[in-house]
Amino acid sequence: MNAHPHSVPLAPEAETPARSEASRFAQNLLLAAKTLVPQFEAGKPIDAAALRAAMEEASGASDTSGAWVWKDVYEAAEVAQILMLSRYGALIQRQAATPHAFLSMIERLAGLAPSHTRRSEDSIRLQQFSTPLPLAAIVAQAAGFRADELVLEPSAGTGMLAIFARIAGARLALNELAETRRALLEQLFSDAAVSEHDAASIDDRLDRSITPSVIVMNPPFSAASHVEGRFRQATSQHVLSSLARLAPGGRLVVITGESFRPSTKSFQPTFQRIRQSADVVFSAAIDGKVFARHGTTIDTRLTVIDKRVAGAEETAPADIDAAYHPICATTSDLLSVVLTHCPARRNPLPCPTGAALSVPPRPTRTNLHALRNAARKETRALAEERAKHPFDDIDTAPLDYLPKAWSEPEGALQDTVYEAYDLQSIRIDGAAAHPTALVQSAAMASVPPPVPTYRPMLPKTLVADGLLSAPQLESVIYAGNAHETHLKGWFKRGEIEGQLMAASEDDEGAFRLRKGWFLGDGTGCGKGRQVAGIILDNWLQGRRRAVWVSKSDKLIEDARRDWMALGGRESDIVPLSKFRQGSDIRLPEGILFVTYATLRSAERDG
Repeated sequence: MNAHPHSVPLAPEAETPARSEASRFAQNLLLAAKTLVPQFEAGKPIDAAALRAAMEEASGASDTSGAWVWKDVYEAAEVAQILMLSRYGALIQRQAATPHAFLSMIERLAGLAPSHTRRSEDSIRLQQFSTPLPLAAIVAQAAGFRADELVLEPSAGTGMLAIFARIAGARLALNELAETRRALLEQLFSDAAVSEHDAASIDDRLDRSITPSVIVMNPPFSAASHVEGRFRQATSQHVLSSLARLAPGGRLVVITGESFRPSTKSFQPTFQRIRQSADVVFSAAIDGKVFARHGTTIDTRLTVIDKRVAGAEETAPADIDAAYHPICATTSDLLSVVLTHCPARRNPLPCPTGAALSVPPRPTRTNLHALRNAARKETRALAEERAKHPFDDIDTAPLDYLPKAWSEPEGALQDTVYEAYDLQSIRIDGAAAHPTALVQSAAMASVPPPVPTYRPMLPKTLVADGLLSAPQLESVIYAGNAHETHLKGWFKRGEIEGQLMAASEDDEGAFRLRKGWFLGDGTGCGKGRQVAGIILDNWLQGRRRAVWVSKSDKLIEDARRDWMALGGRESDIVPLSKFRQGSDIRLPEGILFVTYATLRSAERDG
């Protein structure tokens, strides 16, 4: 491995029991991988018996004891390939006369590894399909890694992409949410900055000093942390957040599902946002058999996005389809298309962005003033870039729905306790059904709800993408219907803080109060998503400040998940604990997250 003496180590985190256990298990996987390396060096295929023996020797237990599962063994085989490339990768690259010759050698190495025929529940739920080594080599070709630049991999897995950046002499910032994989990365890439964030919001979470000039990624296509089932916005969130973190003039190379293209309706808003700051310079579909040895046969896509420097004009082809190429049946076909059609990276910036994570020279009296001015300019530029919100340019429209004739359910109050729930007073054409069955009491089903007139302002694609189900959209409608009206009567403030007194309209300081709306849905209805939808409706109408009150500060992650699912930024939701009690809360826009405990805490500092 290349040594980088100027790398800044991250502060060590507290060793929790879970972290300690993950580190021990990662050490076992590394030991098993080292046992497999001699077989790779000898050119011997790795079979199930060799895998089992290596893992049993490393862990001192068999899979029947529950100490490990076969997914763990496959990851040990991946680590063995990474160890092989750490030793011989640079040599192989020097000896290969052409990129195709290098790919052929990588394919021979990968061909010795076993096929992933067994998956764990976590790997399926979180879509943990590592990048096949030959495809990772092609990603490296498209990325054009340069020595000593900073490369970020937001969903690093076991390091199958990162190892090619290391061979090129680049410095690494690696992020991985899974504990065992993260512990492996720390041992395999000891001089890399390793973090443990949700990569879907990597720009909001990652240390601000990390500004990569290249990002390579193979994120989950339709899965998200803490979200059950298929999550359609996963790819968009990963790509847009990574693009926001990429240095101007940098390159993002991403592996996605084949449908990640502008012609797919659900991705059109994503590509509109990409074009605001970057150009898609290359994209090619990949036959599913390329991933077959890693446990899936879904067709994929390799896309290259170059971020523009400030003031630069769009450089993507005038014909947007010119950057998109037909499906490639093999990795050799894909490499040929990359070599022929993927443009070389732009010239490096005058001040290399890879300087992040390196120790700057100690400022002298003569250059301190200049450094401060440069830092201020950079801070202002970053602030201006981040000031643009995803919702600023989104296409919006009032939500259309039609009234529906109500009829009393048969047998209500007689034969059943619960009735299946459906929208009773309105019909929302094209709205998605709720993912789980909903019911209401027979008594409630026998009472017709009022027909609303309010039409929320929402993104045009929200209904088509199924981000809110029909019952959730109904909640947004009824909440807005209540909020746009007032309670009867007028009020004024009493002498005691918080007290209201009845008043007449002509009294000095008299005011009216808006109606509230009570959300009484039970578990499974998606109340967080409903709350996020109500805030989104207000946000898109210019009311960009909200307060989200919850039971526990730990639920802020759930609130962020639901807000981000609708297209918001994680940084929009700010905990009240960020502000000293008694101080002003200077948020021009955002969602203030407050707990009940905070509201009833004792007064301090006036």
